[in-house]
Amino acid sequence: MSHTILVFDSGVGGLSVLQEIRQLLPGQHYHYLFDNARLPYGELGEAELIRGCVALIEPMVKQLNADIVVIACNTASTLVLPALRQCLSIPVVGVVPAIKPAAQLSQRHHIGLLATPGTVKREYTHELIRKFAGDCRVELFGSSELVMLAEQKMAGIPVSQSQLQKLLAPIAESALDVLVLGCTHFPMLKTELAEALGHGIALLDSGEAIARRVKELLPADLDTTEQETVAAYYTTATISDGLRQNLQQLGFTSVNKVS
Repeated sequence: MSHTILVFDSGVGGLSVLQEIRQLLPGQHYHYLFDNARLPYGELGEAELIRGCVALIEPMVKQLNADIVVIACNTASTLVLPALRQCLSIPVVGVVPAIKPAAQLSQRHHIGLLATPGTVKREYTHELIRKFAGDCRVELFGSSELVMLAEQKMAGIPVSQSQLQKLLAPIAESALDVLVLGCTHFPMLKTELAEALGHGIALLDSGEAIARRVKELLPADLDTTEQETVAAYYTTATISDGLRQNLQQLGFTSVNKVS
């Protein structure tokens, strides 16, 4: 039988993770919940972030009778997983910055992490670096502006390449050869990031790894032949026509405000 999978993010960034899961596990019932009213998460206080996420996700899990929850947000994953796992009886999957594969891939032993300011400063991130990239020089770059650029792109607003180059100048001027996209919004800008940074820097994200983890946690005899359903839920009063149209083009048959 098909299963109900709830994917959560602060905005449209988690769509990059949802896409990977849908490719690996077709025929499921997908629900995408994005808390765009409190975007960007990287600027929220920890207590406020945890409280708000639990208040949104717990009742949605019950309403949908979800089988698994994916927190497709690096900032939220560093904080809310323990609280969610305490109040939910189903598996909860978080996103981990791809520090380990980046360190293994780097020829120069010089990598970078591009994430939200919240993810960059958290001890969880620094522990990942100590554990998996001890033999590398690791540079950290925090940006909330890139989050909003990804949101604008999904709303149909062209990305300013000159603004992007200005934001990425410290990375372009460094000598690193692998850059971890430590926010799920950033793969939405992968084409633009590659153009701004050139071909000398490999870009890594966690989307495929998260999809594989979801598959591992669901039954091995999962039916992938049923008709897939994809619904989205937002927390602002409304969303732009451009975003609604882009969601429909991605296969969403229902896009509604959280009740």
